[in-house]
Amino acid sequence: MTGRRNDGRPGGPPRSGFRPGFRPGGRPGGSGPRPESGAPEGAAVLYGWHPVVQALGNAERGLHRLLATENAAARLTEEFGDALRITPELVRPSEIGRLLGPDAVHQGLYLEAEPLSAPGLDDLPADALLLALDQITDPHNVGAIVRTAAAFGVAGIVTTVRHAPGATGVLAKSASGGLEHVPFVTVRNLAEALIELGERGYTRIGLDSDAPASLDTLTIARPLVIVLGAEGKGLRERTRICCDILARIPFSGAIRSLNVSNAAAITLYALGRPPA
Repeated sequence: MTGRRNDGRPGGPPRSGFRPGFRPGGRPGGSGPRPESGAPEGAAVLYGWHPVVQALGNAERGLHRLLATENAAARLTEEFGDALRITPELVRPSEIGRLLGPDAVHQGLYLEAEPLSAPGLDDLPADALLLALDQITDPHNVGAIVRTAAAFGVAGIVTTVRHAPGATGVLAKSASGGLEHVPFVTVRNLAEALIELGERGYTRIGLDSDAPASLDTLTIARPLVIVLGAEGKGLRERTRICCDILARIPFSGAIRSLNVSNAAAITLYALGRPPA
């Protein structure tokens, strides 16, 4: 999970952000190598049913090119009818596979689209629930975190320009459409961003498997930011000292380690539910 043993141990920012998943093969804030597809520089390359359908349904998402197999195009017609904003180019599955590589589960859909605008810290709601990722880089994990964040109404995910997840379609596929609903706020220095959030009234909760406080004993009002550390390392020391509270998941079984995305889901359920 977020921690040093995969077990829940955590183990002046710019005013604008960047959303992972939008510059294929690159890093947030950098150009990265061009995708094999020859998509326009800086374009989002999305594939798979949920990521593509959510993007097609998002009026804020500019669209460039949609490839679809015959079966996938028929499903899109059922889903959108005359409201489909772009006409798909019908192709064989192998053509999409050639663009993405043999391991991509594309489900007959490939979309090139515009990046979405992302908020800065000044743009967040006064009662926001945020996640902050401390050097979590695996795109599968980050994508799963994004999907969970969308389910719990997270207003944004704070991450850094460096040591952030690679901006790939893998992340978008793992997010299963969540990228359309949860913006990334990219900052230069996570500790400084946490300090600023504290000055704005946020309670900063860091996940740490050795923490004295248990999640089930906490009742935290919003605004709130939950800080998750990288697997194998946990929260860095400066990140830890910028948290108001360090908390642990109260495991009761023989296994006391979780994947970071699972830990994020448990923590959001424990702390992220709106007041009754």
